[in-house]
Amino acid sequence: MTSIPNVNADVLQHAQQQMQQDLQTALEAFSLPEPLKSAVHHAVMLGGKRVRPALCYATASLKSEHLNFAAVRRAAVAVELIHCYSLVHDDLPCMDNDLLRRGQPTCHAAYGEDTALLAGDILQSMAFEILGSRLFDQGREVAAPVLLRQMQILATAASRMVCGQVLDLQAEGQHVDQTQLEDIHCNKTGALIQAAIMLAAVTVFEGTDPAIPQLRQFGQAIGLAFQVQDDILDVISDTQMLGKTAGRDQQLHKSTYPALMGLEQAKVYAQQLHDQAFQALAGFGEDAAALNQILRFLLSRQH
Repeated sequence: MTSIPNVNADVLQHAQQQMQQDLQTALEAFSLPEPLKSAVHHAVMLGGKRVRPALCYATASLKSEHLNFAAVRRAAVAVELIHCYSLVHDDLPCMDNDLLRRGQPTCHAAYGEDTALLAGDILQSMAFEILGSRLFDQGREVAAPVLLRQMQILATAASRMVCGQVLDLQAEGQHVDQTQLEDIHCNKTGALIQAAIMLAAVTVFEGTDPAIPQLRQFGQAIGLAFQVQDDILDVISDTQMLGKTAGRDQQLHKSTYPALMGLEQAKVYAQQLHDQAFQALAGFGEDAAALNQILRFLLSRQH
């Protein structure tokens, strides 16, 4: 499977299948000692929604002619590896101290805190190695300026994610207003989601194309909406459905949207953010069918 999904197909299911294959190929390209190899496989290959790769593919589908899909596949793998590293580190005892992720023991619960820490470390460097490699290529190279821009986008997003995590830790047990809360989550969660979109955007569009700011606006809205919905699900869902410990935000005294504005108002705000995201895609018409399908899923998701 090496092509962008037909918009009539299930975009997320296609992304999950493609990503499992590509992640397996990517991991096999590295020679890692045990138990690090097993810990990395545990962190990466146990499933997940693969929303970020799906957004990467769907953005590329906006302009599929003359597309170097290998570059998009590498970008999707890279952003997912950064995401997996962040989950491993978020779950560590010094952070959220969680024992369940994707319905399985967290990486440190399975392999020990030291190995989990190192697994997260190497996943970050692996992401950039994959992005700059020729993996999946079939004779076409990425122009150097495009690759440089991809590297900058991913590195900036990873840095913003870490800064957002710091702000999130500082906000535990504190009263923060909506501006402060959005500053946390536009970085902690939103930056990497927006990066998934922009990694594909700079691959398929010229730097001055008017699509670039539209997609950036779309990424900002959907990134924040994703976190608001996550906060809501932590309240209304259960551990079995989520695949991680439900109610953890309240246990850790996290600053969340339901805590700030109430559950019902948080649901209204999530809908407003999704409406903004849909509006940002309006100019693309039917070409945005795959992105719109992902948006509809994210608004109605239960895990």
